[in-house]
Amino acid sequence: MQLTYRTVRGIPIATLSGSFIKTEVPRVRQQLTKIINKNVPYLILDLTQLTFIDVRGLSVFVSTLKVASQYQGDVLLLNPTPAVRAIIELVRLQHTFSIYADESAAIAYCTSTAR
Repeated sequence: MQLTYRTVRGIPIATLSGSFIKTEVPRVRQQLTKIINKNVPYLILDLTQLTFIDVRGLSVFVSTLKVASQYQGDVLLLNPTPAVRAIIELVRLQHTFSIYADESAAIAYCTSTAR
């Protein structure tokens, strides 16, 4: 699995591609946690290139959300593939995360709610 990172209008966007499985959990958890900080407590996870995620991978999303919440921030999911969305819905995380189909709408949410 690959993780790339960029910033748009001050909002960090992490793109995950390939398969996110348990062997990747420690590395990805550490990288995502480093991205979220007190000044910009938001993170958009671009899932357009993520082909598979297991439950342990989803646990990284939840722990990242907890970090963001400590700073009154949020983690948004961007355009998950059908396979990834099915797993998200299977474990009922679609009610925990805001899921956006459009990057500009996700960025607008983050910038409008930023402290």
